[in-house]
Formats: sequence, C-alpha cells, structure tokens
Amino acid sequence: MNDSQNSARDTKKKKITSRQIVAMAGVILLVLLYVITLAVSLVDSSASGSLMWMCLFATVAIPILIWVYIWMYGKLTGRKTMSDPPSGAEKGNEE
Repeated sequence: MNDSQNSARDTKKKKITSRQIVAMAGVILLVLLYVITLAVSLVDSSASGSLMWMCLFATVAIPILIWVYIWMYGKLTGRKTMSDPPSGAEKGNEE
C-alpha cells in the first residue's frame, strides 16, 4: 500500500457501536459509585448506611445489566458476542 491509501484509511472514523457506549457508561458509573462509596464512608450522617448499601448493590447490578444488554443485542441481531457460551470446537472438544 502506498502512503495515500494509508492516510485515507487512517482518516476514516471508526463507528462507535451501542455496545461500546453501554460499556463505557458502565465503567463511568462504576468509577462514580466507588468515589461515592468512599465519600459516603467518610461522612457520618444518618443516610450513610443506606447510601453505602445502594452503592454496593449497584456495583453488582450494573455489570450484570451490561452483560444482559450485550447478550440480548447478540440474540436480536444474530451476531456472536462475548456473552455467548463457547461452542464445542472452542471448548477443545474436537473429535
């Protein structure tokens, strides 16, 4: 390939998929939850206990919801995603 083809290919913008957006939103939410959890643990107020439990619940629930979204996306579009179980050949059960 020559330089003009490389530069034309490099200038193409990659399409951001909805799965990438959901994953990034999940990462941002988890980071915010950890910061909020730390702040709530340092502040002594009457609501700190319930806020701490909500943050801990969301720390488990958000990744599960992201996985369900990716799984449903794959089922509805017919595409293979990372949430699909491995097939027989991928498990090493080649016969």
